[in-house]
Amino acid sequence: MLKRVFLFVATNIAIMLMVSIVLAVLGQLGVLDLAGGQGALLVICAVWGMGAALVSLALSRKMAKWTLGVRLIDGRSGNADLDWLYNKVDQLRQQANLPMPEVGVYDSPEVNAFATGPSRKRSLVAVSSGLFRSMDRQEIEGVLAHELSHVANGDMVTMTLIQGVVNAFVLYLSHIVAAIVRGALSRDDERGPSPLGWIAGQLVFIAAQIVFGLLGSIVTAWFSRQREFRADAGGATLAGRGAMIGALRRLQAFAGRVDNKRNPELATLKIAGGSRLLTLLSTHPPLELRIAALEGRPV
Repeated sequence: MLKRVFLFVATNIAIMLMVSIVLAVLGQLGVLDLAGGQGALLVICAVWGMGAALVSLALSRKMAKWTLGVRLIDGRSGNADLDWLYNKVDQLRQQANLPMPEVGVYDSPEVNAFATGPSRKRSLVAVSSGLFRSMDRQEIEGVLAHELSHVANGDMVTMTLIQGVVNAFVLYLSHIVAAIVRGALSRDDERGPSPLGWIAGQLVFIAAQIVFGLLGSIVTAWFSRQREFRADAGGATLAGRGAMIGALRRLQAFAGRVDNKRNPELATLKIAGGSRLLTLLSTHPPLELRIAALEGRPV
């Protein structure tokens, strides 16, 4: 618990420092004055939105290791399963022409794995102990190939950039809506902006962020689902279609053993399936649709 609080505080401090430095530089260069009015607001929102996403990406590998307790392996542990895992990642990454990522395991009953990191050269592929206990080696190979396809496709960076753009527009549009409300409440007040207008504006700003944030989540979830189909196809190319389909079928049997609550920021790059009931907000397509796509059946 203390570790998570520390990471949360450290991440937010890093974001504020980075944003403050960037805005100070832009101010000195006269960019904000040149943009003026709504242009300056858009620049500030873009810096905040992209800044938060980029800092999270930069810290993603370290945060995943700390919060999930990922134990790195090097292929020389003397444990046959762990050494096989490391060597299999090495084999698959050579097929994909990738640098060797960090490889790790984390103690969790969930049947899952994830890839994260700020770049191909600084990536991490980790699998849960629950996955080890529930899948055979061919199925695990399919999972590893899927995660390495995320790395090869640059999905960590792509999703970060998309999230950054969405963050920027959520902030910008929320400011605009709040400003309209404050202006409407203060229009007939000769003394200028009223306390009521300011309070109402703040409440509307918070509400607008929730609404626009929800709409933005639909956009990012759609992009994430498309990249899952692409990672499945890449996994089938690296490990074989049978291994990839076998891994997804095995995941269907353990659909309830996926934990996206402890680290929701990793949800988009795990291999879990999504929900048909919440398709618009799901980062993953339903497993049956992913299997159908690999089998060449209509999705």
